[in-house]
Amino acid sequence: MAIYNDEELDAAVAAGALTPEAADALRAFARRHRAAPDEEQFRLLSGFNDIFISIAMVVFLTGAGWLAGRSSFLFGGAAITGFSWGMAEYFTRRHRLSLPSIVLALGYGMGCAILFAALIAHALKQADIFVLTNLWNAQFDLFTVSGFMTLAYVLHWRRFQVPITAAFMGLTGLASLLALARMLIPGLQYGQPVLHLLGGLALFALAMRWDMSDRQRATRRTDIAFWLHLAAAPLIVHALFHLLGVFSPGQNAYSRAGLVAGLYLLMTLLALIIDRRAILTAALLYVIYAISALIRTAGSPEVSFAAAGFVIGAALLLLSAFWNPARKFTVGLLPAKLQTILPATPERPNPA
Repeated sequence: MAIYNDEELDAAVAAGALTPEAADALRAFARRHRAAPDEEQFRLLSGFNDIFISIAMVVFLTGAGWLAGRSSFLFGGAAITGFSWGMAEYFTRRHRLSLPSIVLALGYGMGCAILFAALIAHALKQADIFVLTNLWNAQFDLFTVSGFMTLAYVLHWRRFQVPITAAFMGLTGLASLLALARMLIPGLQYGQPVLHLLGGLALFALAMRWDMSDRQRATRRTDIAFWLHLAAAPLIVHALFHLLGVFSPGQNAYSRAGLVAGLYLLMTLLALIIDRRAILTAALLYVIYAISALIRTAGSPEVSFAAAGFVIGAALLLLSAFWNPARKFTVGLLPAKLQTILPATPERPNPA
């Protein structure tokens, strides 16, 4: 029996040969027979042609933006935005190529940022508007550009349904809200780690909502959740380590390494429970830095970073090799009601 790829199924839906529901059901069937349901997958490549097209897109958009922007940043941003949208009509909407779609979504966002920044700067100059402080001016620019970018990505999402666009909408919307808060509340910039933590938790909650709606990870909802987790993890990890003073000057290497190790252990348990590795990847640099500092303090500065990489790399490889058994054991310790909403395990399939 032939199992068709996603591009072929999307083409069948576009041609009216399959309903979207039937295509999703066939994808779910194929994934159940290809791999275990808790293997973290997301669509990126269908072949080397995707890489070839993506490179061509980057070269073309760079050239178009440079040539159009020679007279004005406004024209440069408009060119990148327009060409990104136009190519998405063919490569994304018609052929559903994953990596080229991601490149075009990134190009569209960059073009919109340049375009909106140029428009706002021109409007303020024409209106002869002056602000009280440079800080307020910077936050106002961030608020307006991020807000318009969020609206632009909403339009992109409604048209093309590219999974990474959900993460872009979340990040630009969050940036706009944070800039607005810093404008309205003087001195709030000193509490940025708290704001970043709250924003990251909001994105994490949104990602979990998508995850729980597709426990078998058989539809594009799991791709959307993947990118949201990838966007949320750095915000949470960076803010958490900063708030706990992991790298404060007065902390010695031993207490720092112990605190980092404890936090990373908790993050590992969370990653196993939700079956998402993004949070471990986001915290990796912090762990390597803390362990290298510990080794340096012990008297081996010349090999500290390499030794830390060796230790952490070995631990992560071991965890990767035994991920499914470790996850089965960890999830098995949770209440049965909570297990029913988490991503399924191979031995415990989602009930029909």
